[in-house]
Amino acid sequence: MSIPTLDTFQVIGDPSRRKMLMLLSEDSLTINSLADHFDMSRPAVSKHIKILHNAGFISIEDIGRERYCTLKQDGFNEMKDWISYFDKFWISKLKTLETLLNNRLPN
Repeated sequence: MSIPTLDTFQVIGDPSRRKMLMLLSEDSLTINSLADHFDMSRPAVSKHIKILHNAGFISIEDIGRERYCTLKQDGFNEMKDWISYFDKFWISKLKTLETLLNNRLPN
């Protein structure tokens, strides 16, 4: 089964994957435990897990017969960097507006 390569925002754009990330923010879960939270086939859950794994949002570790999913920071860092760029952009624009307004207002 071929897993598509998605950018960070396509990865988190799917509500099921966002729910998986929220569940994993509470604790590491086995793939089967994670699947129990969804009304979809195990292969569909596995596909979502592979997408999250390939994008760096989760790691998968084999412990005995079980495969555990754990949150990983890599995928989130890409999002954070993108958002940070726009935070700086808007802060700069607001500072410029503040300077403009301060120069126009009488003291």
